[in-house]
Amino acid sequence: MKHVYSAGIITYFIKNNKPLYLLLHHTAGHWDFPKGTMEPGETRQQTAIRELHEETGLTADIDPDFMATSNYFYTHYQHGVVPKTVDYFVGQTPNQDVILSHEHTDYEWLPYDQALEKITHDRSKKILEEANAYIGAQLKL
Repeated sequence: MKHVYSAGIITYFIKNNKPLYLLLHHTAGHWDFPKGTMEPGETRQQTAIRELHEETGLTADIDPDFMATSNYFYTHYQHGVVPKTVDYFVGQTPNQDVILSHEHTDYEWLPYDQALEKITHDRSKKILEEANAYIGAQLKL
């Protein structure tokens, strides 16, 4: 069985001294963070930055001191049920000007409570909880 490794960024923008989190609505119907599969020779951080830019047109400054990992199984169109590991970083972006890729149908910038409610998968909700606590401590919110 093939194991898939991905990386993503919990992207945030500071507005009125509070973080707003970027969520993407995937064509499959779920709301989640920007992420994608690692390419040969890429580091996790390089993958996360590339995927953020490909999916949204945004850039972000990754904080190297935070990483959260999600492990799960999903159904791959060629390989069937496959184990997947996604490493998430946090990254602040200087603007909110999203240009969506064909992989997504919508996006929203939401404060923590609304983002937590909107995210589809429980594993992503847990990662947002960890990221929000970390960002709050860093920004002294």
